[in-house]
Amino acid sequence: MDFIEGFVGTANDILWSYVLIIVLIGLGLYFTIRTGFIQFVNLPEMLRVIFDRRAINASGKKGTSSFQAFAISAASRVGTGNLAGVASAVAVGGPGAIFWMWVIALLGAASGFVESTLAQVYKVPDKNQYRGGPAYYMEKGLKKRWLGVVFAVTITFTYGLVFNSVQSNTISLAFEGEFAVSGTTVAIVLIVLTAAVIFGGLKSIANVSQVIVPVMAIIYLLIAFYVLIINISAMPEMFSLIFANAFGLKEIAGGGFGAAILMGIKRGLFSNEAGMGSAPNAAATAEVTHPVKQGLIQALGVFFDTLLICSATGFIIITAGGYAGSELDGIQLTQNAFTQHVGEWSGIFIAIAIFLFAYSSILGNYYYGESNIGYIKNSPAWLFVYRLAVLAMVAFGALASFDFVWALADLTMAIMALINLYAIVMLYKIVHRVLLDYREQRKVGKDPVFNREILDDPSGVEFWQSGQVKGKD
Repeated sequence: MDFIEGFVGTANDILWSYVLIIVLIGLGLYFTIRTGFIQFVNLPEMLRVIFDRRAINASGKKGTSSFQAFAISAASRVGTGNLAGVASAVAVGGPGAIFWMWVIALLGAASGFVESTLAQVYKVPDKNQYRGGPAYYMEKGLKKRWLGVVFAVTITFTYGLVFNSVQSNTISLAFEGEFAVSGTTVAIVLIVLTAAVIFGGLKSIANVSQVIVPVMAIIYLLIAFYVLIINISAMPEMFSLIFANAFGLKEIAGGGFGAAILMGIKRGLFSNEAGMGSAPNAAATAEVTHPVKQGLIQALGVFFDTLLICSATGFIIITAGGYAGSELDGIQLTQNAFTQHVGEWSGIFIAIAIFLFAYSSILGNYYYGESNIGYIKNSPAWLFVYRLAVLAMVAFGALASFDFVWALADLTMAIMALINLYAIVMLYKIVHRVLLDYREQRKVGKDPVFNREILDDPSGVEFWQSGQVKGKD
């Protein structure tokens, strides 16, 4: 185990210190410039698209509205990354980590736009829905199925196994700190609940969590904003602390400057997922009249996640104090901060909320893996093995150390992001042409409708044929 932890730590040091920081910020700047600063210039358009009527396909069926799609994705984003990830970023990197989370969100929104637009271009009709994501645009856009398979394996391992251990670890810490429940008990409960859905087909559990999670997310945000309001007088000092810690000479001399950047970017990416290749899997399922619309919604989602939710959590922890050198891990630090601000009951609420957030994420992460296994090969045997592995990693996360499960997540997340970022850079010319088409139609007052024939090589695009989609009446 010591060897594995050492290997993971060394690999993370190399990837994050010398590769990912340069790649994420560099490509974020590249996409920002090439798209004409789309995440800033087209902010009003993002808000317009959210409330726009959904596409109507040739058969007359309507998909969910853009606002519903955004609300569902926003609610699903509130979870481990926002509550536990932000806490660990502040504890290790200091308040300056919040600033670097903002940076990666502002730049990453452009990467999120590109990957989700590509997911829409190369989506595949499947019965009453669509399938798509990085594996599909790697195969159909880059003509490299082997790379699609590599990515499918990577996202299956990252989300289905490693990220699920992070979710169960967060639940375990929350319940240990608030109710003195052992990790073993948490592991058993999670195995039973997860197995009931993935093996037993007990979808009612998943359906209940899907109803409760948005409600809990709204309550969490209301409590967070209440805490910010009652601490409004401390905001100027807090912002000063964040910027001083992000750029201060004292932090540079003491090594805190590098820690702030590393933790801010790591936890920012884990939370908003921009450029990592996960969001496109969901983006491909939406029904819109033009791929750019879903790209804009995804970019707005990145802002909402990091600039709003993560910032709120970070502010609460900073104003509570006591995060430097604390023996508390992740979610426990968030619980402690809320307890200081609004009382003991809030710690209990956070524990219950994170259970629901993290459990619903376990199911969502599982389905990411299942769908990508299906992309590789429809094999009941492999699916059975995968399900057993998911349960094993859920149990492992509940019992493992906080530092190790997050380090493992950082490593697999880095590998997954590098594969996806390579693909979207190589396919950017497609996004450029699609974006130009969208802007040309908007310029003359049209509701943009996409036709694959505008592409130089539409051979890999199965949907978006002439007459297949029409805009507003």
